[in-house]
Parts: sequence; structure tokens; C-alpha cells
Amino acid sequence: MRASVFKKLKSPNHQRGCLDSFTGCGIIPLVFFGFTAGCHQEEVAAPVLVRPVLSTIAAPVGAQANGYSGIVEPRYQTNLGFRLLGRIVTRDVNVGESVMVGQRLATLDPVVLEIAVRSAEASLANASAQRINAGSGFDRQKKLLAKDATSKREFDLAKEADEAATSAVAQAQADLDKAKEELSYTELKADIDGVVTGIFAEAGQTVSAGQIVVALANPGLREAVVDIGDDAMGGIEPQSEFRVTLQVSEKIECVGKVREIAPQADAKTRTRRVRIALIEPDEAFRLGSTIKAFPAATTQQNIRLPQTAILDLDGSSFVWVVDPTKHQVNRVPVTILRRSELGAEITSGVAVGDRVVTAGVHSLKDGQSIRSRIGDLQ
Repeated sequence: MRASVFKKLKSPNHQRGCLDSFTGCGIIPLVFFGFTAGCHQEEVAAPVLVRPVLSTIAAPVGAQANGYSGIVEPRYQTNLGFRLLGRIVTRDVNVGESVMVGQRLATLDPVVLEIAVRSAEASLANASAQRINAGSGFDRQKKLLAKDATSKREFDLAKEADEAATSAVAQAQADLDKAKEELSYTELKADIDGVVTGIFAEAGQTVSAGQIVVALANPGLREAVVDIGDDAMGGIEPQSEFRVTLQVSEKIECVGKVREIAPQADAKTRTRRVRIALIEPDEAFRLGSTIKAFPAATTQQNIRLPQTAILDLDGSSFVWVVDPTKHQVNRVPVTILRRSELGAEITSGVAVGDRVVTAGVHSLKDGQSIRSRIGDLQ
């Protein structure tokens, strides 16, 4: 009988009639108690708020597994030019040729300087002749003075003339040496044993003093030059070892050590130029060859996250890591090495492959249920 009564109570059309019929039998308190309990249960079972968030996968900084591309360059390179203004009449070498110390590379028109040399030679001959005459006069005056056949004044004048003539000879000799030295400047010669890496002037061209005409490189000391992102320099320092291979054939390789790191990153590319000295390289590592450089030792890979993923609270930094099984977020403390426009570089607290919230980090709670979708900054 109670089952049939409660079935009628479920119908909205019979609720009022049933309440009137059960007033006298004491059943109505039980019915109201059931309604009250039902409302209380609905309040407790209210749905939990699921917050949508943007997230990204934590990935290591840099891409060292693919190596760094670069080229082979000489450690020492000399840019040669004439010391005089003049017109080039010959160019005796071409790019790629090997040269020896003292070998002629190019020449200027020597006509004007040859005339200057002949003029200096004539001046020296004239000064030498005057020196001979002055010397003879001085010797004669010394003999006459010894016999008291001349005055002291005549002797002194002869002596001064001899000294002046001697000085004139020295001056003329210096002028001749200078003229010959300048004439020698019309020939551009190699000052090292090397390879011609550049030609910057041709025959018939007028060049100024000091203008670069030929570039020479010492092929004995070669190094690999690579550009590495400023954010991937962690663990790379002077004397760090690299494995260097030719791009055309990775079977040809050698060992290199970092010799120099640019103190500042390039303003446009945000990369640092690193020079790696090659140790006993194969002859295939010719100047200008394209190479790949791989760090010999695997360095600790830091993780870079967008700045919006960082929660700064009470002097500490945190991120929200998504639990993929529970679809919840957990607040995790992290250690930040540096911050830049590229993001925050993290050294501890987050592992590669973790999904991290990148937006709305200030409105989340530990253990909060979320619905994650991949953000733009993955």
C-alpha cells in the first residue's frame, strides 16, 4: 500500500489531494521529511567547476642533436695593400693560389718613383763631388797652416766647407735610400706563406695608401666558425670539446676545442659567434668548407617556458603542471636561470614532456579540475 501511495505522490496532479488524504493518518510528516532530504542531497552533489586553460609541452632549450652549421676559416688572415697612392699595372695571383714569403702579388706604376730615384742619385753624385773638392781644400789648408803659410781664418773656412759637404753627402744618400724604399712599395709582396682568399682590386684601378688589395690566410691553423643561439649557450665555454664533421660526408670528422666566444649576441639573430680550433684536421677541411659541430659532451638541457606560465608569489616562482590522468593542475616550484623576451629558462622543477599551463595562472587553485587545450606557444 505504501508503494502505491508514493507512486501517486510522484505525480504533480495528485500531490495536493494526497496531502489532504494523509493529514489525518500521520503520513504527511514522513513525506515532507523525504522532500527535505532530497533537496539537501541535490545541494551537496552540485557539479564541480571545470576551468578551461591553455597549455604547452615543456621542451628543452636549443637543438644540439642536429648540430650547429658553420664554415672552416683560417685563424690568422692578413689583408695586404700598397703603402702608396698609385695605379695598379699588374696582378700576379688569383684566389685559391698558394704563395710563399716574398712572392710578388701585384705592382703599381713605378714611373714617377723611378724618376725620383734617378734624381736622388744625381743629387748624391753632386754632393759627393763637392765633398771631394771640399776635402781637398781642407787638406791643403792643413798643410799650409803647418808651415804658417795661411791664416787661421782660411783654415777654419776650409774645415767648415768640408764638414758641410760631408753632411750634404749624408743627406743625399738618405734621400736616395728613401726614394728606393718608396720605389719598392710599388711591389706588393706576401709576408707569410699562405693561400690567397680574396682579391679586392684589379689592374688599371687606382688605389689609395692602405686600401686592401689581396687577402692572405694561413691554412695551417684552421677553425670552425658557428653561430649558436644565445639561449643555447648553457654548458658551452672556452675549451669545451666539439665533434666537427664535413657536411658533405659526416664520416670525415675531427675534434675541436672552443677558442673564442663572442662577448655579445648579434642584435638581429640573437646568436653568438663561436670559434672552434680544429685539432689535426683532415686535408678535406679546406678553407670555406661547410661543417657541422656537435658538442662532445651532452650538456644539461634547460627548459624554456613562456613568461605567462610563471607564477611569482612571495619571492618564489611556480608553474601549474597538468595531471593528464586526473585532469587537474598542481602548483610546482621552479628555479629560473634567466628571463628574456624569448621566455623563462628553467633549470629545475619541470621535466621535459610535462604539460604546463600558459594562461590564467593567477586564478587557479592547487588540485583544480581543468580542461586543457594546446596554446599558441607550444
